[in-house]
Amino acid sequence: MIRRLTILAALAAVAFATAHFLSARNVMPGPFGQALAQDAKDIDTSMIKEMTLGNPDAAVTVVEYASFTCPHCATFHAGPYKQLKTEYIDSGLINFVYREVYFDRFGLWAGITARCGEGAESRYFGIVEMLYEQQRDWAGGGAQEIVEKLRRIGKTAGLADTDLDGCFTDGDRAQALYALYLQNAEEDGVRSTPSFVIDGKLHGNMSYAELKALIDEALDG
Repeated sequence: MIRRLTILAALAAVAFATAHFLSARNVMPGPFGQALAQDAKDIDTSMIKEMTLGNPDAAVTVVEYASFTCPHCATFHAGPYKQLKTEYIDSGLINFVYREVYFDRFGLWAGITARCGEGAESRYFGIVEMLYEQQRDWAGGGAQEIVEKLRRIGKTAGLADTDLDGCFTDGDRAQALYALYLQNAEEDGVRSTPSFVIDGKLHGNMSYAELKALIDEALDG
């Protein structure tokens, strides 16, 4: 119980600090990190790895901006994403980049879970899919319940309690995650989720047919 309360206290501190930081910014709402009064651009985010799938040398890059607590993002990952993965990612036609958007503290906590531990990139997209598949279960309830459910997902993916304890109490990493989100969202003009940057051009949520047409046009260009 003491360990759980310590983790919740650390996460609450991260949340409070980022809310203060965001209040001075004209960027998408999303209350968490530990940036205080600093600009996001002044925070060292080099520790945060870009999460990618597909062919890094492909001529076309597709970037998805999504929030783990966004129902529309869960819907995308339940259907259109699976088609995208089969047709374009697994075939090596595109370089796919997934970038997290933090609308709320729970989305940040989910991102921390997905990126937790040594070799996180090998588990990341598996955890992402679990987070979306189980979104209705873990994203509701109080903070304690949400933390416990996120821990359960992390442990299903092979993380130990010690891994998760360390990740949930790492304020510097949480700050860097949030700062990088702000930097990327501001640079690409992202204001909603899911959003897609295809061949450098920003697009909002759409059907798979529309997404496919835009990718094919970029590949043909």
